[in-house]
Amino acid sequence: MSGLTPDDLLELFDATAAAIARALAGTTERRARTDRPGQYALDVVADEAALGVLGRAPVAVVSEESGRSGPPDAAVTVVIDPVDGSTNCSRGIPYWGTSLCAVDADGPLAALVANLATGVRTTAVRGEGTRRDGTEVSASGVHRVEDALVAVSGMPARALPWKQYRALGSVALALCDIAAGAVDGYVDGGDWHSPWDYLGGLLACVEAGATVIDLGGRPLAVTDPGARRQLLVAATPELLEELRPAARVVPR
Repeated sequence: MSGLTPDDLLELFDATAAAIARALAGTTERRARTDRPGQYALDVVADEAALGVLGRAPVAVVSEESGRSGPPDAAVTVVIDPVDGSTNCSRGIPYWGTSLCAVDADGPLAALVANLATGVRTTAVRGEGTRRDGTEVSASGVHRVEDALVAVSGMPARALPWKQYRALGSVALALCDIAAGAVDGYVDGGDWHSPWDYLGGLLACVEAGATVIDLGGRPLAVTDPGARRQLLVAATPELLEELRPAARVVPR
C-alpha cells in the first residue's frame, strides 16, 4: 500500500502544479518546439519540474511527456499531463493547465486540474464530490441540446441546434467546466485523447453528476500510455443522447 490518503495526494498534486508554474514562469520562448512531433519545449520543462516532485512520493507515474516511471508495484499510479493546452500556453491564451489523477485498483481516486494561467483549481475525490477553488460544484442539469453550451475538440460529424459551442483547446479544463456547470456538454471529433488528457476531468465530472463515455464502449479508467479514447460528455444522460448524432466515430 502507498499509505497516501486522498488529502495526501491532493497536497502532492498542489506541490506538483506549483513546481510546474514556477518552472514555466522562467520560460520566455514558449513557441519553441522539440524534435518530437507535437511537443513544445515548455512541455519538457513542465515534465521535469513535475517529476522532481512526484519522484519523491511512493507512486508510479504515467506522463504524456516521459511515459512510465517510479516503482512498478506501487498501489497508486499518478497520471499527469504537465501542460494540457500547450498551444494555448505557447500563444498566451489563458486556457491551459496541469491535470493530475491518482488511480488505484478501484479506479480514479483523487484529481487536481489547475488552470495555471488563471489559478482556478478543480479537485475531486472518489465518493466525496468535486470542488472548484474549495467550493463544491455540480453539473448544470441541462437536458436539451437547444439549451446547451457545448465544447468540441475537432470537427463534429454534424452541427446540432445547440445554443452555442466552443473549441477551447484543453479537454481537461473543458471537462472541469462541465463539472462546474459552466459548460453543458463535450464532443470529441476523433479517437485521439489519452488517459492523461481526461482522467482528472473524468473524476471531476463523475463526482459532479455528469455523464462521461467513450464512443467505442471502451473503459475510461485506464493508465495505458497507448490508450486512445473518443469522449462524449454531458451534464445529464438525456443531453448525452441528444449529443450522440454530433459524434463522428473514427474507424480504428
